[in-house]
Amino acid sequence: MVGDGHRPAGKPLRAAQDEAGVPPGVWKGRGLAAVGLKAGDVVTERQAQLLLGEGWHPDADRIEHELLAQGESPAQARQATVLGRPIEHNRSPETDKAKERTPWLGFDLTFRPPSTAHIAWALGEDKARLVLELCQDIARDQTLAWFEDAVAQIRWGSGGKHRKPIRDGLIVAVFRHYESRAAESKPLLHDHAVVSIRTRRPDDKGTWGNLSADSLMTHIVAADTLYLLYFMEEVSARLGWAWEPREVTPGHRPVMEIAGIDQRLIGWQSTRRQQIEDALPVLTAKYEEKHGHAPGERAAYALACQAADQTRPPKRTELLSLTELRKRWRTSAIRAYGADAVDRLAEQARATAAAVWARVRPVVDIALAAVDVVTVVYVMRGAFKRHHLLAEARRHLSYVLRGRPHEPGLDERIVQTVVDNYTRPAGRRMMTADLRALYPRDTEDQAVLRPLTRRRTAAPYERARLAADALKVRAQAVRRADRLSSRTRPPTVAVPAASRSHPRPFHTGRKAGRVPEQTTDVDTVEQTRRTLAEAALARVQEGARERALTYGPRPQPASATAPPPHTQQPGTQHTPGRATGGVA
Repeated sequence: MVGDGHRPAGKPLRAAQDEAGVPPGVWKGRGLAAVGLKAGDVVTERQAQLLLGEGWHPDADRIEHELLAQGESPAQARQATVLGRPIEHNRSPETDKAKERTPWLGFDLTFRPPSTAHIAWALGEDKARLVLELCQDIARDQTLAWFEDAVAQIRWGSGGKHRKPIRDGLIVAVFRHYESRAAESKPLLHDHAVVSIRTRRPDDKGTWGNLSADSLMTHIVAADTLYLLYFMEEVSARLGWAWEPREVTPGHRPVMEIAGIDQRLIGWQSTRRQQIEDALPVLTAKYEEKHGHAPGERAAYALACQAADQTRPPKRTELLSLTELRKRWRTSAIRAYGADAVDRLAEQARATAAAVWARVRPVVDIALAAVDVVTVVYVMRGAFKRHHLLAEARRHLSYVLRGRPHEPGLDERIVQTVVDNYTRPAGRRMMTADLRALYPRDTEDQAVLRPLTRRRTAAPYERARLAADALKVRAQAVRRADRLSSRTRPPTVAVPAASRSHPRPFHTGRKAGRVPEQTTDVDTVEQTRRTLAEAALARVQEGARERALTYGPRPQPASATAPPPHTQQPGTQHTPGRATGGVA
């Protein structure tokens, strides 16, 4: 609540926040109405202590005082202010050493923009800083709303076997911080959203219970990608900036950054990352010495967390306001990279955005997006669930759109296309890729993908991209073939030429790639020709009569010689303007 500063005993919370240079926390979420709060209200120390620290109503003191005045007993008044079950420590009298279980009353969601957004926020002009903070607010609130609508569940019963969507919404206390924990303060705009585990059940009584923690934690990555997608769209819409991928580690998944921001400033800002990267090789070497092999993906992530814990610096004792921090950051950046790199941040971002929009066409092809998503998730995980596909679909939208707004529900449509066309069950509540829709009969092409997905020397994401590109080429070829085969072709009739003395015999065998010629009897062709000739002659005569009735008889020019009689070959008919005959 006071950032990274320490609050002396007895100092009011608001005074400590002013000294630490952080704004007061505010309440968010649709569940506030159930406890008499409104979105945007300041989080007081007593409210946080009651709700987030003890699981009581945030206005429990007033409610308890009113109930006591009405004659209720202290126990009844106390029970009326508890949201759900009272928090009790689990002490076991059967053992000599008492067991205590720390009650869990909430969890912290941290919303952090990309690195280039921190740089533009810290070093840019005040107008850009305020716009970026507004984009942060909008993206965070939209992500919390998605949690409330699509993810949050309440549990009850033995082991939480009963689960249903929550009745009202979440109760969240949001605290904004401006800097990192590094020894040398660096800009790090981020929000801590402390979600209360207390919520109401969807029944008529409106009884209170606990959120299903695993339901929310399972969708953390999907929420992270949704937050970044919203943040990118807001920044592009309000500042006109574009985004481009940046490869942090070769072969690993790239991150989206603001196009045009000097990449050297990212190194100036990410001192904390460098500390972790310096400590990680030592831990990796110890792991290889102990286990005899290099760490896998999960082990590497655990080692990175261990390196972060070991290099975590203590909290700063020097407290500065945001204005003083921005002056210090600007001086440090100018000293390192010059005034031109700092002063032209916004100008360079706008110029580069124009080049990006001229080069990149932000169009989402749902069919190709589904192939890309299922391939990447399959290579990275093997077996997966729907929320894994949802996270990857949102990453795909971020990369393709580069900050342009996406249609609401487009990520769900991509996931549903994957589930319907390219997946099959793989155990309990799991599924895996089924690409037979792209390879219905050609089994040799399936073998082509095996080297792409089984190159163990390459990084998992690099293998995933190779496989995804190969499958997208195959999907485009299948689509092109389907489009060509669906075109209607004009019917053709093969008529034997009358001038041939020895007509070519028709072959009954079928060659590969050729359509057999259709045979027609000669008498049938001659009858058809006569019928067409008679119909054409009748039309000509009818037209002559109509002209004679309208304009009178047409004068005939004198001719020295009479026209020869009609002597054309059977099966041909002369056409005006043509020197040779043909089938009419």
